Amino acid sequence: MSCTLCEHAGFCFGVKRAVSMAQNAGKLSQNCIMLGPVIHNDFVIEELSKQGVDCELEHELIPAKSTVIIRSHGETKTVLNALQEKGCSLVDATCPKVSKIHSIVQDATVRNRIVMIIGIKTHPEVIAISSWCEQFYIISTLEELENWIANNPHLLGEAITIVCQTTFSQSIWSLCREKLKKECTNHEIFDTICRATYMRQSEATELAKCSDAMIVVGDKKSSNTKHLADLCRVYCPIVFHIGRAQELDFDLLKGLASVGITAGASTPEWIIKEVYDKMSDEIMEIEESFAEMLEKSIKTLNTGDKVTGIVTTVTPTEIQVDLGTKHAGYIPVSELTDDVDAKVEDIVKVGDEIETYVMRVNDMEGMITLSKKRLDSVKNWDNIEKAQADEEIVEGTVVEENKGGIVASVKGVRVFIPASQTGLPKGAAMSEMLKQKVRMRITEVNRSRRRVVGSIRAVLTEERNAKAQQIWDSIEEGKKYQGVVKSLTSYGAFVDIGGVDGMVHVSQLSWSRIKNPAEVVSVGDEVEVYVLSLDAEKKKISLGMKDNSVNPWDSFTSTYEVGSVASVRIVKIMAFGAFAEIIPGVDGLIHISQIANHRVEKPGDELAEGQTVDAKITDIDLDNKKVSLSIRALLEDANSDDEADFEDAE
Repeated sequence: MSCTLCEHAGFCFGVKRAVSMAQNAGKLSQNCIMLGPVIHNDFVIEELSKQGVDCELEHELIPAKSTVIIRSHGETKTVLNALQEKGCSLVDATCPKVSKIHSIVQDATVRNRIVMIIGIKTHPEVIAISSWCEQFYIISTLEELENWIANNPHLLGEAITIVCQTTFSQSIWSLCREKLKKECTNHEIFDTICRATYMRQSEATELAKCSDAMIVVGDKKSSNTKHLADLCRVYCPIVFHIGRAQELDFDLLKGLASVGITAGASTPEWIIKEVYDKMSDEIMEIEESFAEMLEKSIKTLNTGDKVTGIVTTVTPTEIQVDLGTKHAGYIPVSELTDDVDAKVEDIVKVGDEIETYVMRVNDMEGMITLSKKRLDSVKNWDNIEKAQADEEIVEGTVVEENKGGIVASVKGVRVFIPASQTGLPKGAAMSEMLKQKVRMRITEVNRSRRRVVGSIRAVLTEERNAKAQQIWDSIEEGKKYQGVVKSLTSYGAFVDIGGVDGMVHVSQLSWSRIKNPAEVVSVGDEVEVYVLSLDAEKKKISLGMKDNSVNPWDSFTSTYEVGSVASVRIVKIMAFGAFAEIIPGVDGLIHISQIANHRVEKPGDELAEGQTVDAKITDIDLDNKKVSLSIRALLEDANSDDEADFEDAE
């Protein structure tokens, strides 16, 4: 036969604390009384009585000025007030988790909220909790909850605060919680089931599934122990609920291959050991020694330790973590991550294994405050140093601007990026980079001074060089590219075609005659260009932008001929005449002698750039693509027509 002892068996922290406080009180006071059994275990109460700690069930029977131990289940507000009026000295052994529920319901009452307690109505803990609130309801089963919902539809929209008895059934609590989430519109739910209870139940259930028999050790008046036995019976055909080892009949275990042992939260280690020792006398194979199990159950942690646990509860304010100790682990949301936009549910989920850093150990309350982001910070500093050493590219988010540059957060580590290393043009507003994700190289790390310097420009330069090389490896004359206008000069525009800048001469920007590139393009424009010529050695590229598929000369010759009259625009005044645009891309010369039907000293006396005039095409040189225009010819033609009309009239 093999025997397996559950890891989470026996005293939970709250019970262990209560018993310890009762023992200490008995040593310090001659008149020490428990108000009701400090825990539900007659054997423990009997041992305390031997140490001078008596038990009284009614508070009215406790003599004045006595030292009174308040049991781990807590006590009602009325009883506590009555004892204080008697001048009694109170030793409050209420479990810290129960005290937390008292605080929750008191706060809810102050905020005029209805309180719903999921738990056993007659349980001392539930009775005590209910005394700290005004309007409350106690629900013990899902059926009761459904009846309450059916009978109180007017309350479903009211402000309701929901808590649970610390030792209640996890399965019933889960069903009730989900039901209330669907039905109530203004609710707040606090998952107050003790994690130790939950782990004890879960572990016992899994062990029961693979055991031929289960032994549940604990007082039969203990609510959580009875529930533990009931859970085991669902999965195991043979379950023994015993208070002491002598109650176990080993004849009933003969022929069984495996036996599991668990114990309720009110069962001390010495009773578990008693059962274990008796089992050891009967069987040869033990999966894990009691000493090892006991050592695991009482292991302690210290500030600064790195620990790994299982996430058991996720709320908007904290994450509860089972660390495998008597202490409960809590991660405040503020210690989960530095990312203010992150959602808790996207980072952790119930059942996740999580590595954290111990910030504070509170033995009095049985709690350990944990931090994930501090452990992450230590790891992130290691990663930052490694990134610098390996010249890796890291990604961060710009969170701040200052006079010297910007600050980016790289997984919680602040990285300063000087203005010269931001990759922005000189004088550009760095505020535009706030909240943007950026890629950088780490150039300096000083861990002792918590100083890290990075460079975005270094990454941009490397990427640009890599793209430039790709361009030079594949570039050829006539190839088209989508580019961005980077700068303008008097003689053309520089265009970035993906890591390499090429120059579009002013004559290649448009078929029309232009004086300044700004007439056609602006910095930042996306344009299509093609390669006219290139010099790989000098790294120079000449680009064209005007569309060669549309030849203005062909359009001109198909529309006009010698003798045609065209409306032209004066584009340039010269000493010998004026050039006029006939259509975009085709200009004609109006010689000074052809500007008027009288002598012209200077073309500028008769014409102005931008002026539109009618002119006659007097000559087309197809070979050299030159056109001669004449305003004078039109005037002479008009005079001839007038003379002809005059002769006809005579």
